[in-house]
Amino acid sequence: TNMQFYQDKAYLYIIGGYGFSTQLNKHTTYASLIAIDIAGLIESIKHKQSIKAHFRKISHPEFAVTGGQLKKIGQTYYLIGGQNFQGRYNPMGPDHGPGFFQEYSNQIKQFTISDNGINLEIQHFKSIRDSLAFHRRDYNVVPQIMPDEKQGLTAFSGVFQETENIPYLNAVNITAQDYQIHPSFAQYYNHYHSANLGLYSAQNNEMHTLFFGGIAQYYDSANYLVQNTDVPFVKTIAAVVRDKNAVMTEYKLPIEMPGYMGAGAEFIPTGLIATYDNHVIKLDELGKESILVGYIFGGINSQASNIFWTNTGKESIASNSILKVYLKINTTQALGKINQQSNNGIQLQASGSISDDFISLRFNLIQKGPVSVQLLDNKHQLVTSMNWDALPTGANQLKIPIVKPKNGANYWIRLTIDKKVYEQKMVIEP
Repeated sequence: TNMQFYQDKAYLYIIGGYGFSTQLNKHTTYASLIAIDIAGLIESIKHKQSIKAHFRKISHPEFAVTGGQLKKIGQTYYLIGGQNFQGRYNPMGPDHGPGFFQEYSNQIKQFTISDNGINLEIQHFKSIRDSLAFHRRDYNVVPQIMPDEKQGLTAFSGVFQETENIPYLNAVNITAQDYQIHPSFAQYYNHYHSANLGLYSAQNNEMHTLFFGGIAQYYDSANYLVQNTDVPFVKTIAAVVRDKNAVMTEYKLPIEMPGYMGAGAEFIPTGLIATYDNHVIKLDELGKESILVGYIFGGINSQASNIFWTNTGKESIASNSILKVYLKINTTQALGKINQQSNNGIQLQASGSISDDFISLRFNLIQKGPVSVQLLDNKHQLVTSMNWDALPTGANQLKIPIVKPKNGANYWIRLTIDKKVYEQKMVIEP
């Protein structure tokens, strides 16, 4: 499961992935590259013949990765993020039961593949290690056309932050020359790997990236951002738009998924739509009529938003549906509702649990200055208020004391910076 893959013309390349090894008699992350001859495999299946000849495999220690992403810029492959997971997974952590070993990659691994149809070889391998940028897994990396009109990649959100088990809100832009954490963008609506697609308008020099459902720490309710500590399944369909000045903004679309779907799913294009070499759809060539651009396949179908601690095995299933995705250009309603907190540079993020006697607030300050925080209960009655005369520029983390919410609680958080108020609702599940 969670292998990395990329289709390059006739071949599908699969790297790593997690599963049970009969040879090792344990659950492991495989250190392998597999090449699959797609056309040959299809023909053998049709004629009920052996499929063995259509699979080739080599081993490489750097490919022991699961939950990362495999993409391509030009002729170079990029294996981004992920982890090496050894042992049987359990939700209580590595020190419970038989335990397990888990190590994040924290890297971009770059290489080329030499493949003549018989022999496989990895060439020009190099890696870049950066735990601030690449300590993430089970997330989305989507091909992009950058503001300079060159091809690149953007790594969106993912889990988990190094110091706390909460998703990232930021994004990392990757080009053939370098990479950079976007300094001011925050993605709130889609955090785990989900079906996604990219569209670029050359006329407006705008990159649109769509995310379909999945799992997220935040969702929208009555025009407020709501944080849920259990990071639930969501129905949200959102778009992240990058303009010609590289400003990224998140929008909630006016439609939702038909259920708690999209997590672990893939978007499969029809192959009939004009695209760039990196599979980004040419938005300007779609026309104004509704057009089928692809399908959402696979992933998880959950019966409710929060099932992690009450799952008997029936609350979620592997999705048995294929969803058609149609696009229609609508200049007045297409973008939906802007998430004002996605591009203000503050990147406000709250976290807490029933066992904590505090709420943790993370945010960025553009310049040094006074900050105040008000915490209100679900009836908007003041719980506590705190003030700081001068917090430093950059990343800040505050702990707001509360009584342990053993049975769960709802809070309203008001952060005031330079007389501007940023508000979120927080749900601590029991």
